Amino acid sequence: MKRISLLLLSLLLITGNLYAQSTEPAVGMADKLREDGKIWVVVAVIAVIFAGIAINMLRIDAKLRKIEKELNIK
Repeated sequence: MKRISLLLLSLLLITGNLYAQSTEPAVGMADKLREDGKIWVVVAVIAVIFAGIAINMLRIDAKLRKIEKELNIK
């Protein structure tokens, strides 16, 4: 019974997404941002976020290497 209800639920979700898509792309916001030159602000913010995540991951990796070296874990 659980499998049937899960199958029906997933079928409803998939078909709901198909009906939500339109044939014409709606990128009015992106066009407006490009016209105003603000798209570069969005790109810069995303780049800063990704750079922060990368730096954080490198710091965590360095800390883990130090701990592994102290505990002689290979």
